[in-house]
Amino acid sequence: MSGEELRANWRVLLTELRRQKKGLLIGVAIGLAWSVGKIAVPQLTRLAIDKGIVGNGSLTLWTLLILSAATIAGIFAGMRRFYAFRESRLTETVLRERLFEHIQRLHIGYHDRAQTGQLMSRASSDLSLVQAFVVMIPLTLSNVAMVVAVVIILLISDPFLAVIALAPLPLINVAARQFSLRIHPAVMAVQQEQAQLAGVVEETVSGVRVVKGFGAEDVQARKLETEANDIQKVSMDAARIRSAFLPAIDLLPSIGLVAVLGIGGHRVMNGDMTLGGLVAFNTYLTLLIWPLRTIGMTVALAQRASTALIRVNEVLSEPSVIVDPAVPQHLPQRHGVEQVGSVECDRVTFSYGTNDAPIFCDLSLSIAAGESVAIVGGTGSGKSTIARLLVRFYDPQSGVVRIDGIDVRDLPVREVRSAVGVVFEDTLLFSDSVAANISFARPDTSMEDIERAAKLAGAHEFICQLPEGYDTLLGERGYSLSGGQRQRIAIARAIVADPRILVLDDATSAVDPSKEQEIRGALTTVMQGRTTIVIAHRPATIQLADRVVFLTDNGQVLSGQHDELIRDNAEYRKVLATFEEVGQ
Repeated sequence: MSGEELRANWRVLLTELRRQKKGLLIGVAIGLAWSVGKIAVPQLTRLAIDKGIVGNGSLTLWTLLILSAATIAGIFAGMRRFYAFRESRLTETVLRERLFEHIQRLHIGYHDRAQTGQLMSRASSDLSLVQAFVVMIPLTLSNVAMVVAVVIILLISDPFLAVIALAPLPLINVAARQFSLRIHPAVMAVQQEQAQLAGVVEETVSGVRVVKGFGAEDVQARKLETEANDIQKVSMDAARIRSAFLPAIDLLPSIGLVAVLGIGGHRVMNGDMTLGGLVAFNTYLTLLIWPLRTIGMTVALAQRASTALIRVNEVLSEPSVIVDPAVPQHLPQRHGVEQVGSVECDRVTFSYGTNDAPIFCDLSLSIAAGESVAIVGGTGSGKSTIARLLVRFYDPQSGVVRIDGIDVRDLPVREVRSAVGVVFEDTLLFSDSVAANISFARPDTSMEDIERAAKLAGAHEFICQLPEGYDTLLGERGYSLSGGQRQRIAIARAIVADPRILVLDDATSAVDPSKEQEIRGALTTVMQGRTTIVIAHRPATIQLADRVVFLTDNGQVLSGQHDELIRDNAEYRKVLATFEEVGQ
């Protein structure tokens, strides 16, 4: 990784730290006050020994002064940690919110490629590593200040003894640098393996019905075992590096302490140094051990945070392909009985990947405001793609998609998606109450409107039979309900959103045939006066629409009534028969 790339990753963190400059400076100031208290204790101890014990002075005064300095150091130690943790948790929270918001803004194509487990790992464990580093910033700065102050005091007190005591410090710096270089790739490997493990767990849990349905528990268990073993291996590699360097970083200051005891002891016996001076000197050397150890820990945490920031910045630097226009236009408002919600695809060409074959070329389609159209076609003909282009999940490579005569790329993204309500075949419900799921797009919807939408969708009856009615909490993805029940709640959710364009993407495919007629009757009411696109294969559902648009295998777009196409077009009959054979 180049130096510029590394600086770019750290800028993600530095930007947030600048915003917290005041809190961090307070934490550093408190840390400096703590350092003063800690440094004062050895000096007061020296005076207590030399003047109170050896000089037969009053020990009470020196005892009270030592107790006061220790109390001040203790109070500021607590405050130092409070501010350090407060600022680090704030940094973690802000970065997590920023990452989450950015993930939501990224286009659907990115989510089609990205692993959910990888994204979860970046938003959780990686940001926890960043937090662990940030908490050390004010602590380490105060430790560095104390190390500098202690070194100055030692040099002033006894330059010769200080040089002997501090001789190992350059070696500590060399060891810390080597440790930093070797631990970085090891930590990166650990975090990558942890993300892969999270991916296996997420896929297994979210796809538990498929796993159980195929009796593949052992298959997933072996995948997990492989990833867990990989984590153990790379973690042990990192542990070996730590076990080789950190003890050396701890040991080197102790060598200086032993040298001071030997040389300083002889100097006290020769009368060249007071007993209090030797005790103070040794106490100062002891004070250096923990700060130096903490600095070593901070170096290790900085490497882990650097790795985490690389992974977080990989997501944050991903551009949002679907963005609001610089100068947005707005959809026209409805006036009186005027219809709104016309849809037009003008010579649209689209493919999902740069190297993929186009789903369609030069597709032209026009739907009048208030009209209902059924779109029918074989697998891969682009039926659902039209809905995805309409809500700007993707943008076409060429051509224009318009709503009420305005290019959807000239509208704010949120306005487009508020204007188009889509009920997908693969229904997702949230782990919340039935009422909250129905009012998802408009949380302030009244209970009366929620029940009205449920009745229109044919869901009110079974909802009332649930243990707590509309307050019943649904399980993960709504799997506590049947497929048809989930679909009807999804239809009610779209009704509450009150879009000017309603897209039913095979929305009745999971509905039991005995209930389909009930839902079709409800949909007929919902579709009145609203532009509706029905993507379906069941003839009864297709006939809900005013007309049918048939996407042929050779890219043609045919329009007409269902009965006419059945009678005159063999390919249309074949497509419907094919889906009927596979149970659709």
